[in-house]
Amino acid sequence: MSNPLENPVYYLHNFRQVLDWLGQRYADLLDHDEQLFIQQFYRLPQASQALLVRMVMRKGVHFRAGKLNYAEIGPTQDALVPLLTLGWVDGQGLLSFEELFSLLHKGEVLRAFEPWIDRPKGKKADWLPILAAQFPENRSFEQWCPQVEDALYSLTVMDLCDRLRLMFFGNLYQDWSEFVLADLGIHTYEKVSFGAQSRGLRSRDDVHGFLFLHQCQQAFEAGEALAGVLEQIASLDTDNPWLETRRAKLLFQLGQYCERTADLALAESIYQRCAYPGARSRLIRVLERQEDFSRALALACEAQQAPQSAAEQQHLLRVLPRLRRKLGEPPQPRAKARAIQRLDLELPPPEPLMSVESCVQAHLNEHAAPVHYVENSLINSLFGLLCWPAIFAPLPGSFFHPFQRGPVDLHSEDFHQRRALLFTACLDELQDQRYKSTIRQRYAEKWGIQSPFVFWNVLTEELLDQALECLPAEHLRHWFERLLLDIRANRAGMPDLIQFWPDQKAYRMIEVKGPGDRLQDNQLRWLEFCGEHQMPVTVCYVRWEEQGA
Repeated sequence: MSNPLENPVYYLHNFRQVLDWLGQRYADLLDHDEQLFIQQFYRLPQASQALLVRMVMRKGVHFRAGKLNYAEIGPTQDALVPLLTLGWVDGQGLLSFEELFSLLHKGEVLRAFEPWIDRPKGKKADWLPILAAQFPENRSFEQWCPQVEDALYSLTVMDLCDRLRLMFFGNLYQDWSEFVLADLGIHTYEKVSFGAQSRGLRSRDDVHGFLFLHQCQQAFEAGEALAGVLEQIASLDTDNPWLETRRAKLLFQLGQYCERTADLALAESIYQRCAYPGARSRLIRVLERQEDFSRALALACEAQQAPQSAAEQQHLLRVLPRLRRKLGEPPQPRAKARAIQRLDLELPPPEPLMSVESCVQAHLNEHAAPVHYVENSLINSLFGLLCWPAIFAPLPGSFFHPFQRGPVDLHSEDFHQRRALLFTACLDELQDQRYKSTIRQRYAEKWGIQSPFVFWNVLTEELLDQALECLPAEHLRHWFERLLLDIRANRAGMPDLIQFWPDQKAYRMIEVKGPGDRLQDNQLRWLEFCGEHQMPVTVCYVRWEEQGA
């Protein structure tokens, strides 16, 4: 098979693929400008198409002519003429001083602005605040630097191309490099069939809604007044559940920011109207910090009747006794914590860059009882391999494009429910020995394909074989079912190490804690779960030997 990157204009081929895909699947969503752009793009000479795509795929929108030389395109000026005629590239675009500064070399800045620079031998970055304050206006490149023998070309269609990218990927964090990584074989993706409903943005309002929330996020990150950002977020009118989830997540982030800055009244207001998982627990914390113990207790008691997650339930077990105590109520009997097996080790101080987990692994490892550093990777990987057909089922609203490592609705409340029959069929294989052959077969067939669960860099054949021989199917079922209860929360917090005794078909998991380290909440929940189901798990506490003792 030939390498796609051997084609000198491979990037143009990829861009055309996106335009074709959008024409087939999103024609009803494209506005007049986008439709016209696609039509006019295909009428351009190939050199002009290629140059435009090169500019679109680079960072920023301003490019010096000297940086636009590509052998496969030929004379840059010839390729630019049609783009300038269409107005897609502007040769007289206005620049702020900050934009100009990023385009100039240190020597060019010094030659052009030396009278305003106090320390000419200083670092270039140190000059920016002083110079920017002196030059607040926008000018063309030629006006800024008439002595520089170079031209500047500014891309005017980047926002339009970003909208096209959004419609293709369903997000703005993926970019054109996905094609290159796939062509190089660095990333490979499961091939999923796409139906007519396989798109994340269902209407033009969804496109506007996504971009609107993205702008709100940028405004928040830029430090704009929170009151204005919140007002903007509240103004979005959408019936798209996916966008509502994005809005809720953004509100949750704003609430956390208010907590960090001690603006508790605003944090309370935000959490009260936020449906993102965990918002109710945060609201209880905020009420307690404001010493509004009565309302905090009432909300905690309400939550106790129907906890949203194991994390919230764990939080309630801690906060309820404290709130009752602060309100003068008599203490209620607390359930005794389950005893966790403990192992104390005193080890030589580690070598530089050697983790405490690696030290324990090396200390406990034996030929007949190998120890692997797995943390969250092993159980997630076994689950991902066994349940591959359910995870990658081409349900509407799950897969939008060929570069997804998992379904978009992975963390949705109805993720399991929508695939209940498929997951049941997968987990039913644990009732006999079929699951072992299925997992081994998928390990071979799917090797390297992107997955939200499988850690290919950790899951060696040796580890896989030992796990399948030593981990009881009953324990696998318990772990997998717990994952499906709350994928976002339960895919993390698993013990660091696992030790196998292949001859006895036995194992134990080991959570490692170095000096001064303590168990995190998600780790405590996993340890409690393992204890509940009589799974062998140990917490290993390490202290370092004193040198010269």
